[in-house]
Amino acid sequence: MQAEPIAVTMLVVEALERLGVRYAIGGSLASAVHGVVRATMDADLVADLRMEEVGPLASTLGDAFYADVDMMRDAVRRHASFNLIHFDTAFKVAVFVAKPRLFDRSQLARRQVHVLSEESDRRAYVATAEDVVLAKLEWYRLGGGVSDRHWRDVLGVVKVQGDRLDIDYLRRMAVTLDVPTC
Repeated sequence: MQAEPIAVTMLVVEALERLGVRYAIGGSLASAVHGVVRATMDADLVADLRMEEVGPLASTLGDAFYADVDMMRDAVRRHASFNLIHFDTAFKVAVFVAKPRLFDRSQLARRQVHVLSEESDRRAYVATAEDVVLAKLEWYRLGGGVSDRHWRDVLGVVKVQGDRLDIDYLRRMAVTLDVPTC
């Protein structure tokens, strides 16, 4: 994986960890951990962020990131997402506030620690392969079933993980997300 996305994502991860906020890296970084690496222009995190943690998170990120506190609070209130933009690189970290639904709770409960870079011993919580597949399938469905990028990420994870995937979990959770399964 590219060094810059990992380095910038780790700044956000370290801030969340200092505050004790549960998170899981998802999106293309997670699909690269479990499947096929591809270039990415942003990173996605799911975080169980609470209103009282918004100010401290923005303060912890300091002058390194553009962080709109009002947008962050609105995202927490609506269980939506907000962006953190790294000033030096313009790299975006999208933070998706965990929704009060089974999938988001399960994704955070099942997250796994992974080394993200062979150049250093940088470890972070990453969504499981199954949860990456499910999230990508949900984004594919929400986007009208036209995103080659999400579909290729799903295929890459399935190809690399193969029999290691928990098919029963995939089927059960797919029903809650209204996405197709095998």
